[in-house]
Amino acid sequence: MTEPRSGQTFEGRPGGKPARYALAAAKFNAMIVEKLVDGATEALTRHGVDAADIDLAWVPGALELPLVVQRLARSKQYAAIIALGTIIRGETSHYDIVALNSASGCAAVAAETGVPILNAILTVETLEQALDRAGGEVGNKGFDAAMAALEMVDLLAKLPNTPKDRE
Repeated sequence: MTEPRSGQTFEGRPGGKPARYALAAAKFNAMIVEKLVDGATEALTRHGVDAADIDLAWVPGALELPLVVQRLARSKQYAAIIALGTIIRGETSHYDIVALNSASGCAAVAAETGVPILNAILTVETLEQALDRAGGEVGNKGFDAAMAALEMVDLLAKLPNTPKDRE
């Protein structure tokens, strides 16, 4: 990272303080999503999160993720929430609707609550691409999202609080 000419530089690192994390996982395409859940859990526990501090909520599909993520975030029990799902393009425009709304819904929850919401909702063309991103040739995007969650939690702890955060 390039350092600024003056002022402070803030950067998060995986690890940090003990915290609770939530995984919200879509049951649709469960064969893939279970691998993403495993990857996210592995990353968190490898970096010092106790398995008892990782909660898992299963939802029917990717469109249901934003509501469950919102409920989890508003509970103020979790340092970060990781949304996990797999959307494979089909022959209709349904793919575009689900991909856009699940991603934008999770992003809106993060902006509303200030809780990091990490998007590990795969949007792929084929089953092979999904398998590649769930522990195959491209790695495990659940693991990657959990690493980003750890980094975000540490970064937010280092940033100055806004007056609203102090209330």
